[in-house]
Amino acid sequence: MIDLRSDTVTKPTPEMRRAMANAEVGDDVYGEDPTVNRLEERAAEIFGKEAALFVPTGTMGNTIACKLHTRHGQEVIADVRAHIFDYELAMIGWFCGCVVRPITTADGILRWADIRAAYKPLGPHAAPTGLVELENTHNIGGGTVYPQAELNEICDESHALGLKVHVDGARIFNASTHLGLPVQEMCARADTVMFCLSKGLGAPAGSMVAGRRDAMDEGRRLRKRLGGGMRQAGILAAACLIALEKMPQRLHEDHANARWLAGELAAIPGIEIKPELVQTNILMFDVSATGIDAKSLSDRLKTAGVLANEITSATMRMVTHFDVTRRDCEQAVAVLRKIVSTSQFPAKGVELLGEA
Repeated sequence: MIDLRSDTVTKPTPEMRRAMANAEVGDDVYGEDPTVNRLEERAAEIFGKEAALFVPTGTMGNTIACKLHTRHGQEVIADVRAHIFDYELAMIGWFCGCVVRPITTADGILRWADIRAAYKPLGPHAAPTGLVELENTHNIGGGTVYPQAELNEICDESHALGLKVHVDGARIFNASTHLGLPVQEMCARADTVMFCLSKGLGAPAGSMVAGRRDAMDEGRRLRKRLGGGMRQAGILAAACLIALEKMPQRLHEDHANARWLAGELAAIPGIEIKPELVQTNILMFDVSATGIDAKSLSDRLKTAGVLANEITSATMRMVTHFDVTRRDCEQAVAVLRKIVSTSQFPAKGVELLGEA
């Protein structure tokens, strides 16, 4: 199967597997796992933060960060399609006791003017704003990247109002690759950042939260409350260290494959995508004009050996990663082209499928 559903499906590399087998471990809840400690120290160093915390998942990392910065009864400003709003099982409400104040954007990228308009001070009627959350890259926005000037402005202006800023940087290294900026510079003004090691970086599991040392100390207690004390987690951290140190250098290959794929998809009748807007490794495209709804198209692709997710009845997503080659992308396009052709031109489509 050619798996374009997500970069979460990546398998650990042989080097990661060897490191896992040979990892030095201890009890991380006691702070005694040397491999986890090394991973946390290295992550903090790379991001220019005082400390970092190893967590099992990005959802847990975002939940911890949001809890650190808010009090019950506050609002968290985020994009209307933010991962914390749509895909994290309402942890903002369930664990943090807050609600999301969603802002509609064209591309998932918030602007300060929109945030300022949504900001609510402490008062007798409205829930006050407690946190600004930014997603970089923005998943459902199509892998879009915050311009650094925009991100800096949001951080500076938020701080002037007494608000903290958390960056959901699940794919922050993809953003870094696109901008040609180090993650330390990109996240310097944010209070916390979460990033995943199990997506495009290829580790089997694990994410990091980075910020002030006192915040990470409290985050460790919150991690325990959420069931995230993993004991001999050095087996995972060993793979994550390799992901952190080596895998960002190859992300440009995934971006190149995504841009190529977008160009080919745009040439298929009935598929709408603007290749020039593809910045990283995520492609969102409209299939409504093909005459096939996205779920049916996903099912037909799967039958033909290609996995891709429907997002809405009209929209599909494909994500490139290091387990998908350019040849795989070529094959996926050929399959999709035949399926669409079959729908629009039945006789011709049957002939094409027969040739396959």
